[in-house]
Amino acid sequence: MANALEHAPTDNQEEYERDRESLSIPLLSSALSQRSIPNSSSQAAIVGSHVCPIESLDYEIFENEFFKQDWRSRGKSQIFQYIFMKWLTCFLIGLIVSLIGFCNNLAVENLAGVKFVVTSNMMLQHRYGMGFFVFFASNLVLTLFASTLTALIAPAAAGSGIPEVKAYLNGVDTPGIFSIRTLAVKIVGSITAVSSSLLVGKAGPMVHTGACIASLLGQGGSQKYNLTWKWLRFFKNDRDRRDLVTCGAAAGIAASFRAPVGGVLFAFEEMASWWRSALLWRAFFATAVVAIVLRALIDVCLSGKCGLFGTGGLIMFDVYSANISYHLVDVPPVLALGIVGGIIGSFYNFLLDKVLRLYNFINEKGVVYRILLACAISVFTSFLLFGLPFLASCQPCPPDATEACPTIGRSGNYKKFQCPPGHYNDLASLIFNTNDDAIRNLFSKGTDFEFQYSSVLIFFITCFFLSIFSYGICAPAGLFVPEIVTGASFGRFVGMLLGPHSNLNHGLYAVLGAASFIGGSMRMTVSLCVIILELTNNLLLLPLIMLVLLVSKTVADAFNGNIYDLIMKLKGLPYLETHVEPYMRQLTVGDVVTGPLQVFRGIEKVGNIVHILRSTKHNGFPVIDEPPVSQAPVLFGIILRAHLITLLKKKSFLATPVLTGSDAFKLYSSGDFAKRGSGNGEKLDDIEFTEEELEMFLDLHPFTNASPFTVVETMSLAKALILFREVGLRHLLVIPKICSRSPVVGILTRHDFMPEHILSLYPSLVRSRWKRLRIRLPRLTKIF
Repeated sequence: MANALEHAPTDNQEEYERDRESLSIPLLSSALSQRSIPNSSSQAAIVGSHVCPIESLDYEIFENEFFKQDWRSRGKSQIFQYIFMKWLTCFLIGLIVSLIGFCNNLAVENLAGVKFVVTSNMMLQHRYGMGFFVFFASNLVLTLFASTLTALIAPAAAGSGIPEVKAYLNGVDTPGIFSIRTLAVKIVGSITAVSSSLLVGKAGPMVHTGACIASLLGQGGSQKYNLTWKWLRFFKNDRDRRDLVTCGAAAGIAASFRAPVGGVLFAFEEMASWWRSALLWRAFFATAVVAIVLRALIDVCLSGKCGLFGTGGLIMFDVYSANISYHLVDVPPVLALGIVGGIIGSFYNFLLDKVLRLYNFINEKGVVYRILLACAISVFTSFLLFGLPFLASCQPCPPDATEACPTIGRSGNYKKFQCPPGHYNDLASLIFNTNDDAIRNLFSKGTDFEFQYSSVLIFFITCFFLSIFSYGICAPAGLFVPEIVTGASFGRFVGMLLGPHSNLNHGLYAVLGAASFIGGSMRMTVSLCVIILELTNNLLLLPLIMLVLLVSKTVADAFNGNIYDLIMKLKGLPYLETHVEPYMRQLTVGDVVTGPLQVFRGIEKVGNIVHILRSTKHNGFPVIDEPPVSQAPVLFGIILRAHLITLLKKKSFLATPVLTGSDAFKLYSSGDFAKRGSGNGEKLDDIEFTEEELEMFLDLHPFTNASPFTVVETMSLAKALILFREVGLRHLLVIPKICSRSPVVGILTRHDFMPEHILSLYPSLVRSRWKRLRIRLPRLTKIF
């Protein structure tokens, strides 16, 4: 074509075709992978969804003439309205997320509570078979409902959703993760899945729920279901919506644990790739709204208006408020707890990675297999949870018990199960409860002699493996709460082993064990420390929690990455890490940019635009000026595919190739080029053209970003990656160092920075990479 400059040699056409094809296939198909992993938008990648293309987001403002004109035309009242709407939207996010979090917890407590009450009544009548049937059937029905709802309506709602939200905040536009269907299935599916006694949590789904609400509010609702609010359509770019999604993620954690400060720090440490002080204030405001609303709702429940189990594990585990004292002799056991917790946490990540790969193989066969797998895990869980308490011996009720013993018909530390009057089953007290109540029992003070060694050990092993097997099913499922339960049982067991040799009680060891295990698996430090402090309501724990988190994270980092990064890699989400690989400093951007490059003239024929858009899948195109518009070929800027489709849809074409000047502002408005909601972009196939229209012209100058980020072709690839990630770019133009026939060499996108793509271009780097790893690992082994 006359307007297309091809810079790739003809003998590399086959290589280019393979590279262009790789833009729409899974990224994890490099030589390092033995099996292709589907590049999907959600946890459904693990449960066998269809492959879908992954695109990037434009977090850098697209500064064309329309954007500049829109900002120049804004008065003080409009600027105030824009700022006010940001704060109002954050308030709405906090309000809605807190209401959903409260209702979620209340529904789980009551659904699971009715199930446990009916089962306990059967056990009291010695109708063990009927009790098992009620327990088994209710769990199976709830799991079947959650998995069927997820598999048929919104596969993107499966899993915790944290990896998808984290990838979105990194700039990955995964379709379907913030739709209304995903939000509805996430809420309902999470309630039923957690109530079904599967060892899954609701904290991860709450993060995804908060992000969905923020995204929908940011784009003014959903056009697909005609649920839109014009007064909310103030945020017309990805940057504003990214900030709102960050606030939504922070609000989700705050609603899960009633930890507002921990929610802000979680969004900062684990989720966000970009952060600034203005965003910190708004996130803190949103989580403060969550804390205030939840406090008001909890007061309602304390009056007994929330059902039989409404005052159970409601949001907060306010279980450890006693004054504690510890000495220097207590530090070595805490250090050992951190080391072992780091090893166990990294081993947990290793096993979960293998199980998810196995589930992917099973669920690729179709929807029926996904549902059957979920039901099979539910059946296995029911048999295990009902049968294990029979292995524990009955214990006499302590004479100084602070609550009724045995516990009948409600949550508590002393479950009767099959025991005679005046006795309780300590293992049933942990298993026949919701996760929240189990955590409360493990964290509780003054209970050093209420649990047997064997019971706590059995409970730890059961939680460790059940949380791994339960996570990958096709249903909303979080990892945060299951890891707290698992870590707490591990810590409690260590405290029981130390016994009188330590000044710390068993409940404190349970808290430290939970911190150690989560630190070894999720690798969070500051945010997790604050979350645990807000959970336990005791600032005196701070030094010990800090110590155990630092040790467990350091040990676990020697073995593998954190669990969310492993899941993102399994999904094939092109997440850009904060660090650069050493081999990237050996390459320049010219080494990885590929062609041929498709460009447009400043004044382009409509037929050429339509042909290039139909023959390529690129989302950005350089715009160049050539004589007679300029004295020599010069790069004018870059234009987006979405903006080109908008221009073609309007059909305000020119009969002759002339500059439009200010007339373009009369034909279009800034709203025409505003960012659409996720998945709501215009499609070229919906536009029909006549032969006469294809011979007409478009002046692209007013719609082109005339100030794009550019790098010279000799720049280090490592520096280019830092620029690309820190600024939040979608396209990075590469210009020649020496003047040549073309003013632009190529475009770098997220795909060009992925290690899988770079190592496929330069296989020799693979050998040097593994050689460095072999040198480094023995050193790490000597250190630890």
